[in-house]
Amino acid sequence: MASERPGRRRVGRPPTAGNPNPVDIHVGARVRLRRTLLGMSQERLGEALGLTFQQVQKYERGANRIGASRLFDLARALQVPVGFFFDDLPEGVAEGGPPTAPVQDDDPMQRRETIELVRAFYRIQDPTARRRLFELTRSIADTMDSDDR
Repeated sequence: MASERPGRRRVGRPPTAGNPNPVDIHVGARVRLRRTLLGMSQERLGEALGLTFQQVQKYERGANRIGASRLFDLARALQVPVGFFFDDLPEGVAEGGPPTAPVQDDDPMQRRETIELVRAFYRIQDPTARRRLFELTRSIADTMDSDDR
């Protein structure tokens, strides 16, 4: 290859040992979060973008990097600004170093259970019932906290 001749510098993404870039993992997790919050399947998102659901899976895992034009299309399909995908980027990742915090692994806000709970909560039409459920949940959590002491 011409780019591998001595004295020539290879331009582009540095080679990795098969490990996705932490930024790609974060962006993919944000795609998955938003898609799930909208109740959209990978297949439906893929159809909206002219992709297979397998390609959407690869984007969400960070296995495939999302180009700028595709990121723009994703933002439109998921009804968010492009910057949404970079929100909450762990410190250190943006500077090119290793993340100082786990990338989405231990975040309860990224769990399917949490997302489904929030979606179900907002499907409750009666504001009084929703407020009472919130107060009940908080009361149970407070009771559990006091039991741990």
